Parts: sequence; C-alpha cells; structure tokens
Amino acid sequence: MEMITNVSEYEKLAKEKLPKMVYDYYASGAEDQWTLRENREAFSRILFRPRVLIDVSSINMATNVLGFDVSMPIMIAPSAMQKMAHPEGLFSRFYNHHFFAIFHSNVLMEKFISYSGELATARAAASAGTIMTLSSWSTSSVEEVNSVGPGIRFFQLYVYKDRNIVRQLVKRAEMAGFKAIALTVDTPRLGRREADIKNRFTLPPHLVLKNFEALDLGTMNKTNDSGLASYVAGQVDRSLCWEDVKWLQTITSLPILVKGVMTAEDTRLAIENGAAGIIVSNHGARQLDYVPATISCLEEVVSEAKGRLPVFLDGGVRRGTDVFKALALGAAGVFIGRPVLFSLAVDGEAGVRKMLQMLRDELELAMALSGCASLRDITRAHVVTDGDRIRRARL
Repeated sequence: MEMITNVSEYEKLAKEKLPKMVYDYYASGAEDQWTLRENREAFSRILFRPRVLIDVSSINMATNVLGFDVSMPIMIAPSAMQKMAHPEGLFSRFYNHHFFAIFHSNVLMEKFISYSGELATARAAASAGTIMTLSSWSTSSVEEVNSVGPGIRFFQLYVYKDRNIVRQLVKRAEMAGFKAIALTVDTPRLGRREADIKNRFTLPPHLVLKNFEALDLGTMNKTNDSGLASYVAGQVDRSLCWEDVKWLQTITSLPILVKGVMTAEDTRLAIENGAAGIIVSNHGARQLDYVPATISCLEEVVSEAKGRLPVFLDGGVRRGTDVFKALALGAAGVFIGRPVLFSLAVDGEAGVRKMLQMLRDELELAMALSGCASLRDITRAHVVTDGDRIRRARL
C-alpha cells in the first residue's frame, strides 16, 4: 500500500476497495450534493492570523468533554453499519461461540484476534484517548462494543415510533457503560440520497443492525429505491419534538447531546429543554441539501449558547487545521465521521488509529505555528472568516 500522508487519501483507497453500493452509501450526500461540497469548501475560506515569538516548546491538546478527560478535542461521530467497511473478523466469531477459553493470556488474544467494524473503531478511539459515538444502526451491539475493553463511549439515538424500543435501547446503553446519549434530531424522514436510490441500497444479507436483532428489526427489505429510506419511514418517529428531549431525561440519567442543531432559535430551545450539549451537524450533508456548512453555522450557535452548554461541530473535518478553525470559532471539540469509515475500510483498527494520529499531529502543528501552547490559547482573533472580510470592507 502506498504511503498515506493525509486523511483525505484514505477515501481514494477505500473507493478502490469497497463495493460500489457501500462506498456510495458512505460517501454521497443528498440530492445535488451542494452541501456535501460546501462542508469542505467553507473551511478553505477561513484563514489564519498566526501569532509569533510565543513559547510553543510544549503543546497541550487535552480537554474535558461532559466531565470526561480526553487527549484531544477530536472525537468519533456515529456512523452506521461499519462492518460493511470492515468485515467480521476472528473476534466476532469467537465472541459469538464463547471460544475465548482457548486463549491463555491477553498477549495471545491480542496477537490472534482481529476486531471488525465498530469494535475496531472503539479500540482505536480508546487507544487515542478519545470518545467514540456508536450509531443506533451499528452492526455491533452496545454489549459487544463494551466487551472490547475500557473507553469513553457515547450512544447515538434514533427515536422509534415504539417508545418501549427506545427505553430498552437506552437502558442497554447505560448498562453497557455508555456515558452520554447523542439524540439525532434532523431525521424525521431520510434525505433523498440519489446514489442509494440508484443502487437500491440495503444492508448486505450477512449483516444485521445488531441493537435491534432481538426485536426482529435488524434487517432491511430490498426495495425499488433505498431500503434504508423505507426502513426509516416505517420505524422512525416523525412526531419527535422538543418535549421528547425532556421525556428522554425521565428515562435516563445520562447527559443528552442534541445532534443536528444549526440555528440560534433551536439553540435556545435546546437549552430550555435541558440539553447537556449541542452538536452542530447537517448529518454529513445527507439530509436537506442547500443548508450551510456546519462551520458556517457554528458561530451563530456558539453566540446564542453564551457558554451555558458546550457546542461541538460535526461535518467536513479532514485536517488538523479544520479542527483549529472550529475551536477558534467557539467549538468545544469536533466529531469526525467519513474519515473513520474510509480509514477503517483501508486498514481496519490500525487505519483508524493512524487517521486519528494524523489529525492530532496536524492540530499540534497548527497550534505551534499559530502561537498556541494549549487549547485555551486558541481565540477568535486567530482566524478570519468571509463575514470578517465583508465587515472590514464596509468600514
């Protein structure tokens, strides 16, 4: 395999390796895919204002997220069906058949076991000292992910029409040691993802949505368009509203992050309804096309939050410089999605570890070259946005 020098190179390699249906599912956006492109291009329009002659001989990227110490402000977003990217390995077969007894030491286990999909991602995140968010629609269950070892993990939640399913799922996540719920609020219906329609996307027959397997809701029917869109239409509750954020707080003591907020108005409502944090997200540009890039929405949300709760960014992050820009505009951290899937597809757990290390190294370099020895040193004055340039032109 050729040398990989940046995160974006994983996508090209993953495209060569993955079946077309799977690659298109991971890579594509909604309709014209304008927002998909804009999620990246908006970062390129934000420029640096570096400071010099500052001691950066030691760089500290450690931070705290909802009371949990992490090594860096780069975390893993929920991405569904990761075993499509990285097939089942020895771990899952042995896990299912209870053959661990043949291993007589942890050293031997580590040597022979291959962790697949979400299990590999969970281990890579733990190794990097950061947070993994597990999708409701994962191909590994909350219990299986918990079994791979310690780590700080959040659980992403879709609210189903049958609220008993929601109660069971949240309780299972709690019992499996997950530390927060990331409630997705931008998916009353699935966005029109034309690549999935052309490919008649469905979950491959050897895989199931593991968290729903016992409920007989773990598979998708083959349809004339997108099997996932049909699944969402049949199961996800379109009546979800702000009162349900309060309802969730009655069934769990875990903090609730609201994922999918992009405006000041919804920021106020999130705070009023007891959210512990906000993830500024447009669902990877897979829902409503022609919404702004998340980095373009960030300051509006941060300004309205006024420090009352942490605001995170999801979408378009491919460089450590992107992370720096988000932090400068007020984010408490970023979540990354597609880079995880593509690095997982290329090299499994090792790929995800390398991808996270690349972003960490790039952030460290950006901090050093901008004169920031710690995350606290990163300020709004370190970047210039389109809005700044327009305001200065009017002076």
